[in-house]
Amino acid sequence: MAVWGSGALLGVIVVPGVTGWGTDLQVRTMNDLVFAPVTLMTAALGLRLVLKGGLQPSERRAWLVLEVAFLLQGVARMTSLVRDFLPGMPPYPSVSDYLYVLAIPFLVAGLVLLPAARRNRAERVKLLIDSLIIVAGACMALWYLEIGPILQTPGADPVVIAFSATVPVLDLLVLFALVTLLLRRPKAGVAVGLLGAAMTVNVVADSTYTIAYVQFGVYFQPGSWPFLLWAAGAFLALLAVHHRLRQDGATSGERRSRGRFGWLPYGAVVLAYALIAFVARDQSMYPLGGMILGGIVITSLVIVRQMFAQRENRRLAVTDPLTGLSNRALIAELLSEMLRQPHRDDRHSAVLLIDLDRFKPINDAYGHEAGDAVLKAVAAALRAVIRTGDTAGRLGGDEFAVLLPGMPSREVAESIAQRLVEALRTPVIFGDLLLGVEASIGVAFLDETTADTAQLIAHADAAMYAVKRAGRGHYRVYTPELDTRARDAELRDAVENGELVLHFQPVVNLVGGDGIAVEALVRWNHPVRGLQMPGAFIELAEETGAIIPIGEWVLREACRQAVGWSTPTGEKVWLSVNVSARQVTQAGLVDTIREVLAETGFPADRLVLELTESVILQPDEQTVARLSTLREMGIGISVDDFGTGYAALSYLRTLPVSILKIDRSFVDGIDTDPDTYAVAEALVRLARAYRLHVVAEGIETAEQARCMAEMGCTYGQGYHFARPMSGPALADLLASGGVGSQMVAR
Repeated sequence: MAVWGSGALLGVIVVPGVTGWGTDLQVRTMNDLVFAPVTLMTAALGLRLVLKGGLQPSERRAWLVLEVAFLLQGVARMTSLVRDFLPGMPPYPSVSDYLYVLAIPFLVAGLVLLPAARRNRAERVKLLIDSLIIVAGACMALWYLEIGPILQTPGADPVVIAFSATVPVLDLLVLFALVTLLLRRPKAGVAVGLLGAAMTVNVVADSTYTIAYVQFGVYFQPGSWPFLLWAAGAFLALLAVHHRLRQDGATSGERRSRGRFGWLPYGAVVLAYALIAFVARDQSMYPLGGMILGGIVITSLVIVRQMFAQRENRRLAVTDPLTGLSNRALIAELLSEMLRQPHRDDRHSAVLLIDLDRFKPINDAYGHEAGDAVLKAVAAALRAVIRTGDTAGRLGGDEFAVLLPGMPSREVAESIAQRLVEALRTPVIFGDLLLGVEASIGVAFLDETTADTAQLIAHADAAMYAVKRAGRGHYRVYTPELDTRARDAELRDAVENGELVLHFQPVVNLVGGDGIAVEALVRWNHPVRGLQMPGAFIELAEETGAIIPIGEWVLREACRQAVGWSTPTGEKVWLSVNVSARQVTQAGLVDTIREVLAETGFPADRLVLELTESVILQPDEQTVARLSTLREMGIGISVDDFGTGYAALSYLRTLPVSILKIDRSFVDGIDTDPDTYAVAEALVRLARAYRLHVVAEGIETAEQARCMAEMGCTYGQGYHFARPMSGPALADLLASGGVGSQMVAR
């Protein structure tokens, strides 16, 4: 209330101008009396602002310098008020005048020190040039209207002339500081805006007051409109300090001022030439007028050329040269701007991350020209699908992004994602080639919980990789369950919290020989999502490294349960446990397995480790050495899902493999399709040629079991024999003799 009350008190200065009340001394005294509370309160609040905590050091330094200016102005006003009560006319310049002038350099320094957006060296040089252009234009005007006439005043006291000329020069410094501040994109926008407005109003008041006197001989009395401008400036300065004092935190967000004030240098050039033309209005067109006109035309052409060059430089700086889409820098800038918009329940903004599937093989097989043709076609498809106002960009390589601001519903974003999936399936014609790609798209929506651009991009990225894990070629919207880091923590906690469980599936002898095996299969009994199959978490565990503790737990728990299993006839029960590629690359794998076997008492010669084909694709020396050591311990090595990958047959000879498991895809249909039968038989013969045991996965009928036995496959596994079951259930089944060669008869 005190702030607004003191501001209202300033309105008293209009009374003399409206009513004609009072002598010159009375009016001057009343003017100083109503100004004093405002200037003193500004100084008091400024001191409080500087002394309170919470300001960043750079901003605190700026307000400290400004506080010196506020104090000088307050002392000047009080000095002027005291002089009003002394006899005689005050001298010019008086002590208060010197104090006002002394305050101006501190105002300039404080404005320049206010924190603003960071700039590199080139940007700072350009900012300085722009500011000097504006000040030079203003200097020409003030020289013609103020400084020049003041210096030519006949018979005046040199001290008076020097002081009178100093005021407009200092106003130019204030103008320089204001322009620099505007072009630097200041922080704490409202407070700085009020302060800048206060300084602007003061400069206008100073200039008009002096110009009216030196050009037209008009002397304004207190209560006239220049004094109203000074009053407005004083009140705006008070509001600036008051607002900054009430503000929480160090600074408010950065303002985008550069685009709105970038015209100022060009406006200063126009002002300068207009002034030259005005002064030369009485000159003949030859020679001065033509030269001025030519200078104006040349400068105008240079300005137009620079504007076009700046626009082109901006376009090149934010555009991907190959596709013409926005580049990573512009996408990041627009994304930051999108996050700054206030959240609205009826409007939804989203980012789509797009990664091309099967792009690398095209580049490798047909060269970069073919790859570039695909990328250009993708860019055209993006432009064709997105709405006006949306932004498509290329982040690099075969990664793209689409920004969808202000959509009426989330369904709109999903429909755009689906249309993009379909559009990107269209083959690309390159010469005689028909190049086909697809896209995996992750969608993340902006909401009140989104902290920053990095989090939003991470969400979209998690959704995109979930698409890739699920088979590629479609889109998915981010949900917290897709957060890789969170899921990784969940998986690791699952081991500690006992959420993992084991099921076991028998592997039986198809030809009635001795021996039976069981495969350990891990499940995740999630406290919220229920029982999760391996497909829901194993691939993620491989990516994050959580497979290491999970794999160790599976091995230990499987051995612990299986060590006591037996059959009525005393047949040996082998235990088969899956080992991931990450586990095989661990230097401590052999020691871990030795420790588990010693701890559980499970015999090494009844343990089989199942590896995927990716492990044996190109094994290094350390991997071969580890597997050989395990084989020497009596542990069997099995290749799982054989035939589905790209393993070279030569590695079957060099690696210590003892068992091949034929993937279920080769078993399905062997009892009805002669070609399928022939392929499966070839795989069996291949395994036998390498003296390996063969296990057929996915046997679901008695006829399939008969066919596999007929072609020489010794072991089988599948729903025809038994579904995966808990350890106790399997122990009971083994003890009853329900698993064995007799199951082939089913």
